[in-house]
Amino acid sequence: MEKYFRARVLNRICTGRPQFFHMREVETCFVVVMREYNEPPIQTSVMARLSLLAVLCLAAPAVAAGATDATFFRLYLSDGTSIVSFGEFARSEDRVVFSMVLGGGDEPRLHAATLPARVIDWTRTDAHASSTRYQWYARTRGEEDFQRLSDEVASVLNTILQTKDRTRALAIAEQARATLAHWPQQHYGYRQRDVREILAVLDEAIASLRAAAGVSSFELALVASAPDVTLAPLAAMPSVREQIDQALHVAELTDRPVERVAVLQATLLALGEAARIIPLPEARTLRRGIETRIRKEQTIDARYAALSRRVMTEATRHAARARITDVQRVLDRIPREDARLGGGRPDVVQALQFSVRTQLDAARQLRLLRDRWMIRRALYNDYQRTVGAQLLRLVKAQPALEAIRRLDGPPPELLLTLQARLRGGADRLEGVRPPVDLRGVHDLLLGAWRFAENAVAGRYQAARAGDVGAAWEASSAAAGALLLLSRAQADLRTLLEPPRLP
Repeated sequence: MEKYFRARVLNRICTGRPQFFHMREVETCFVVVMREYNEPPIQTSVMARLSLLAVLCLAAPAVAAGATDATFFRLYLSDGTSIVSFGEFARSEDRVVFSMVLGGGDEPRLHAATLPARVIDWTRTDAHASSTRYQWYARTRGEEDFQRLSDEVASVLNTILQTKDRTRALAIAEQARATLAHWPQQHYGYRQRDVREILAVLDEAIASLRAAAGVSSFELALVASAPDVTLAPLAAMPSVREQIDQALHVAELTDRPVERVAVLQATLLALGEAARIIPLPEARTLRRGIETRIRKEQTIDARYAALSRRVMTEATRHAARARITDVQRVLDRIPREDARLGGGRPDVVQALQFSVRTQLDAARQLRLLRDRWMIRRALYNDYQRTVGAQLLRLVKAQPALEAIRRLDGPPPELLLTLQARLRGGADRLEGVRPPVDLRGVHDLLLGAWRFAENAVAGRYQAARAGDVGAAWEASSAAAGALLLLSRAQADLRTLLEPPRLP
């Protein structure tokens, strides 16, 4: 009986049919071999299982893989039709992105398209995608990867057979089991039944190794296996007419006008290339229909563009005047205008409503700023009256300061007169307590006054000593005075005027 089982195993291996056996066959076949090595009975069963498993893994036949250049997936739609995707599709939130073949002849031309996820029958689509991935993996890399796995498992098992340390052998076996258990999930469920059979043998061997090593505890490893794949026919390259039909269907289903027009224009190009395939009368009918749809889309675009310009002009004008009610009225009118135009551009309407709401927020902010300005306007006017005389002296001194900046005068007698006019002005400005909003303006004015005093005094001293270096220092001071005075005037003018939109 032992010779019979042994011959049966060797026959299956040599004929390329290394199916797995019942554990009784394993033990009977290898018990004689293990007796030759005087192994203890408890180890004989372990060694028999692992030896057969190693031999079977090494004897797994390799199958030549054939592959083509492209993989086609099928998107099943809720209306019962389907679309062929060139390569994998991608689902991103509420949309699915894919590439479809649209003309190009021997070298297919791809057109990227998107559809709302709600129009896809995801149950059928996902099932077909799993079948496609499984079949293409099996035809290309599947058997090669499985052979590599088998070689790795056989190598591990051979290490277990050669080691005398049962604890180390147990650790190696458990690591091999973990690798095997996850392999089907990571490889599209390919040959997972074979992997399960290997795992069954390995689990019994691990149990025996635990007993041999004196390990009384056990571990419960739960690994979700990949679902069995129901194979379906692979999608193939659609014919020229199928390409055109599916492109027109995609144009009907897409909810983005820009993409719809792009698909229709690409369809026109493909239709022109198919002159020898599609009969002329049918091609003319298709062309007229596509061109009509494109013109319709362009007309709708033009109408909504005009609506956007008109609405935004009104909203901007009312917002600039802080007329909140008028801006709100424009916002409320948008849905009615959209309904009048047929509701053909929801994305444009959404963007338009957002823009008008932005103008409404700006109008409310402007109204608040103007109310605040009305409250503080009296303080601003009081400040202007307080510093008005000082500011006027600086303004009248601008020509002289400009001459000092250019190192071009003014005459000494004018410098003395100007010096007398500016003397003590900075001290008087320091005694003024401006409103909080005008503190920055006041600091600029005070700085301009001090720079002007230094410029006039420095120019006079430079003229007396004939010192060019001192003249340049006076020029720098004059430039600072002119700059600060200009900024103070601009800021004060802004604060004294009603607020405006940026």
